Amino acid sequence: MIRLLLLIVLVTAVADAKAYKGAEYRTKQAFTYGRFEVRMKSAHREGMLSSFFTYHEITSTADWNEIDIEILGRYDDDIQFNPITPGQVNHVGRYKAPFNPAHDFHVYAFEWTPLSVAWFVDGTEVHRQTGAHIEALNLPQKIMMNVWNPTYSGWVGEWNDAVLPAFAYYDYVKYYAWTPDSGNAGTGNDFTLLWSDEFSSWDQSRWEKGTHTWNGNGCDFVAENAVFRDGMLVLCLTKETPLGYTDNAGPAIITARAERDGIRILFTEELDSASAVKTSNYTIVGKTVSSASLLSDRKTVFLTVDGYDTATVSSMIVMNIKDRFVPANTAPARNVTLTKVKPLTMPVKINIAGPAYKDYLPDKAWTHTGEYGYLDGTLYTNTATITGTLDPVVFNSELAGAVKYQVRVPNGKYMVVLMMAESYFGQAGKRVFSVAVQDSIVEKDLDLFAKAGKSKVYQRVVQNVSVTEGLLEVHLLPSVDNAVLNGIQIVPLQSSVGDAAPVLPSEIELGQNFPNPFNGSTVIPFTVAERRDVTLRFFDTLGRTVAAHAFGPVSPGDYTYRWTPSLSSGVYFYAVDGASDRTRKKLLLIQ
Repeated sequence: MIRLLLLIVLVTAVADAKAYKGAEYRTKQAFTYGRFEVRMKSAHREGMLSSFFTYHEITSTADWNEIDIEILGRYDDDIQFNPITPGQVNHVGRYKAPFNPAHDFHVYAFEWTPLSVAWFVDGTEVHRQTGAHIEALNLPQKIMMNVWNPTYSGWVGEWNDAVLPAFAYYDYVKYYAWTPDSGNAGTGNDFTLLWSDEFSSWDQSRWEKGTHTWNGNGCDFVAENAVFRDGMLVLCLTKETPLGYTDNAGPAIITARAERDGIRILFTEELDSASAVKTSNYTIVGKTVSSASLLSDRKTVFLTVDGYDTATVSSMIVMNIKDRFVPANTAPARNVTLTKVKPLTMPVKINIAGPAYKDYLPDKAWTHTGEYGYLDGTLYTNTATITGTLDPVVFNSELAGAVKYQVRVPNGKYMVVLMMAESYFGQAGKRVFSVAVQDSIVEKDLDLFAKAGKSKVYQRVVQNVSVTEGLLEVHLLPSVDNAVLNGIQIVPLQSSVGDAAPVLPSEIELGQNFPNPFNGSTVIPFTVAERRDVTLRFFDTLGRTVAAHAFGPVSPGDYTYRWTPSLSSGVYFYAVDGASDRTRKKLLLIQ
């Protein structure tokens, strides 16, 4: 399962018992090839995962055969696929789900044949792998499901046992044999249903419950945490007591942030919406909470406060908040100290995987208290000579294998610039990935070498990115090898700096540059209605003049000026000044 696992060491001795208890359910029989299908609802808790997979019980890593569907609880829209091949080599692929896997049941499946493995979500193929590594998956594998808390925080997030208990729900499992040219199900009707288990009870002729653990697993599997209830299998991750499908703990608070426009409270679990949005459940001395909104993750509440000022608000009381368990648990009243945060200055530029550089911020891992950072991935540096930019240093550090990059920004619309370069592979097809910004795929099957060549800059400008819950997300979805990202720029499309231009004087009309954004040079059009002196001036975001061109006296007519700056990437403004008139427009330079 996890790419960092060492050789699994089964442990059953009481002396090695761990503080947390998980669950695994596995077939007694092993299968070679077929379609493997489950209908499940995962657990949405950071630091753990819910899974459905097949696995060949090995005596050596040289025999490793495994095909995974893993849903990490730190994400609300990511499904991880991974065939692990001899030598314990990982081949991770990802799917951006248009839903939260923990909010409802969905059907997940994979079809394994001698030449391919294809993964499906709700009946649609979303990922496929072929090649020599897939052909090496040729050993019989058992069907397995488990919930556990890996000890690798970079992969699954920071562990906090206040999130317990956590439950993953399994409605059914189906196995279809691979019967090419004679089946009646699956792709090409190449599969035949052999059996289906609806989990009305424990079929001990087919299944067994795990009672083991391994290095890197933060829990022991115990039989009591594989529970049958309401026609479902429920796999439970708990503390040592109570075991099984029991929840007697109300929601706890992970962070409470005093942000620019209100207060953001993150809870450990999904909340009952009626209690979450009841403003009287939140008390701030001397203030009135005017609204409470439960955000889409069902775990975060955003409060607006009359007369709100972060300088005068330091704590609050939260009470009567309930979870969604049946029967619901109510959290006790508590006094919460608010974390005061410093919002990022716009525009935002981040040197991903690298230190601070010019006006680029240094990179960091994402935390609930931070303003930006990466989730998963490995930081690399390279000594490649990068061309096509005035800021090659940004491309000499890269983040590989990350799942997401997140930045806290005010709600609004933004232009996002993704900065990438292929510094390792020297041929096409070696690295292929897609990129989503918010809910939209903005790059599909991107091959940086094929697109731009080795050690050459490729930058993707994404316009009109909408942020509605204070968080901008870049989601990296690998198909072949790891996705990479070198830098990011975020530019507000409506800003207090330079956007609200005054009405232009009647004798000069200044047009928008094109192209915009631009690399190298851009053309600025303007029209002069009456003869006059004209000077075109360029400014940085601090208002400093960075370039100017004096045309002298200009007769009435239409004109264009091609600007070829030797400046760093970033947002700039330009204006015509002459006599007492001045106006500004915004442009974005990408070097």
